[in-house]
Amino acid sequence: MKVQIKNLDGSLANGEIELNDAVFGLEPRADILHRVVTWQLENRRGTARGARERSDVARTGKKFGNQKGGGTARHGDRKAPIFIGGGKAHGPRVREFNISLNKKIRALGLKLALSSKVNNLVVVDSLELAEAKTKALAATFAKAGLVGKVLVIDGEQVNEAFARAANNLVGVNVLPAVGANVYDILKHDTLVLTRAAVEKLEARFNG
Repeated sequence: MKVQIKNLDGSLANGEIELNDAVFGLEPRADILHRVVTWQLENRRGTARGARERSDVARTGKKFGNQKGGGTARHGDRKAPIFIGGGKAHGPRVREFNISLNKKIRALGLKLALSSKVNNLVVVDSLELAEAKTKALAATFAKAGLVGKVLVIDGEQVNEAFARAANNLVGVNVLPAVGANVYDILKHDTLVLTRAAVEKLEARFNG
């Protein structure tokens, strides 16, 4: 499909770009997107720390009182959970959340995420700014009608001046093409791609 290239302020730039239907023209599948988002969020989680139970505590195992006649319970050692410094009873166990997902499913998920944003996709020639100021960029976005959550993806590297100007804009995030991922694409209202980003993303799948 062909898409008109625009400037950041929403005005039309020279030329069009042909988007690969194998990347931007797929029918969205909720099941694949759900699997990839779940995989992505699970792998962000750190390892859950476990508590030391009775067998893990370093305390004496010597019986510290008589079996009878002391007027207290019959304890064998100080590792019992009722004592200060004793092991935790039924404490949390160590858990890791590094789930695996087939590379083909991950690649398909990214294609489906890009395809789902075709109706809210803006392709710009570059991210060059006349004035690299947050206030000026906010006015440019307002003029272009870019409201809500906006994800901007650049090529090999993000334009440094643009990234600095966009840093304080609420709801605006900037990524290089290599950092494009399903979760970030889906959670934003509008997707802005540079010409270089389109080339990088399409080459990523062709490779």
